[in-house]
This record gives sequence, C-alpha cells and structure tokens, in this order.
Amino acid sequence: METTSHTSTLPFYQSVGDECTLFEVCHSQKLPLMLKGPTGCGKSRFIEHMAARMGRQLITVPCHDDTSATDLLGRWLIRGGDTVWQDGPVTRAVREGAILYLDEIAEARPDVVVALHPLTDHRRELYLDRHNETLTAGDDFMMVVSFNPQYQHGLKELKPSTRQRFVGASFDYPSAELEASILVGETGVEEAVAKRLVRLAGKLRGLDELGLAESASTRLLVDACRLLSAGMTPRAACQAAILEPLTDEPEVLAALREVVALAF
Repeated sequence: METTSHTSTLPFYQSVGDECTLFEVCHSQKLPLMLKGPTGCGKSRFIEHMAARMGRQLITVPCHDDTSATDLLGRWLIRGGDTVWQDGPVTRAVREGAILYLDEIAEARPDVVVALHPLTDHRRELYLDRHNETLTAGDDFMMVVSFNPQYQHGLKELKPSTRQRFVGASFDYPSAELEASILVGETGVEEAVAKRLVRLAGKLRGLDELGLAESASTRLLVDACRLLSAGMTPRAACQAAILEPLTDEPEVLAALREVVALAF
C-alpha cells in the first residue's frame, strides 16, 4: 500500500482524450471510476497525475489473491499489553478524504469486493464489523479501480453487479506519434530515438504468433529510454528493458532480438 501527498511538480502524463475531465467530473459528482486497459498503458500514472493535479492525497492498494477485507479495512492488534484498532488503507482513505486507488481489483478476493459495495453507491458508507463502526465518506473521497481485461476469465472476472457500480474508461496504448511524445516528455530522450523505439514496439505488438502473454508496453519503452540515457547501447537497453520482461523462452527471445536488430 502506498500513500502519496500532493507535490508542486505533477507526475508527467500525456492526455489522449477527455479522461482528465471525466476524472474531475466523477470526483465532483461523487462517482467511483473504473479504468480498463492493458499492462503498462498509463492507468496508474494517470491516477498519480490527477491526484497531484487536484491536490488530493492518494492511497494506492495493489490487489492480489491474498488481499482480504481485513487487510483493507483494519484489524485489532496487541501493542504493549493493550488491544488497539488499526485502520486499513480503505478505512484511512474514507476517514481522511483521500483518493483510493485499488489496482487490479479483479485479483482481490470476493469478500473485498462485497465489503466495498456500499462505498460505490448512493450510501458511500463503509461498515467496519470488527470495530462496530459505520463511516460515511466525505465529499473529497473518491474510489478508483483498475484491471486488465486480458486477465478476465473464469473466477477472475468482475461480476456485472460490481462493474455497473462504476463509471468506466478504457485505456490502450497510444498512437505512434503520441507515444513518441510521451517518451520524450517522460525521459528527455531524443525524438528520433523515441520514434525508433515506438516503431519497434509496433512490430513487437504485431507478433501474435510468438504467443506472448503481454505485449511491449509504454512502460517498458520508458524504461528502455532511461537505460539509453544512462549510456547503454540501444540493443542492450532493449534487451534488458523490453525483451527480458516479455518472455523467458530462449527461442522467443532469439526471435525478438532479430526484430530489435532490424530497428537498431
């Protein structure tokens, strides 16, 4: 769990549509927001940017299979012989009027989703059964969740009853021109280098026959730019920042290296 305070310098984010306006309207209208999109396309950076832009505290919770309602709401602890209550990140966000970001919400256990339901409708309430307390979210509180639709299957799929509690926004990898602009703005890399990396990503994203679980994300391109800026050669930077995170298969890595060699 991460807590981020507002700073004078906004995290870099390049708008691709009306998502910034949507976020602000959802905040003002007390509506929860759901972001859908592939890994590394900018969902988390968007939330960080908007929280800083609006001067709001951001509490981020990465969800996974072991995430339980108790982890998020709070628990009783023994301290110095006394039994004390400790708020979880969701409870803290409600008490403090923060923006609560639940990353990969579909990975959380069902009891987590059920516990959050009253916060996502007109009640905007959080019931702490272990503490015998009901909290009502203030005007500044906002819930944002995200997930990758590629991972949605079987038990990991969000139920319609949950999805329909949120306003939704789809994210995807940006156009080539915009993606190059993002790389330049994020890392200061030369525009020509950024464009070559984006062309490389376009080729990698089209290699469906290799059976990659994920494609080359904008996040990986940013990492490659940072390695290049630190003095690594283009092929070495692409190997470390793009190819290695994509696969462990030697044959697939060899095929990807050939694509990189054509680009650099």
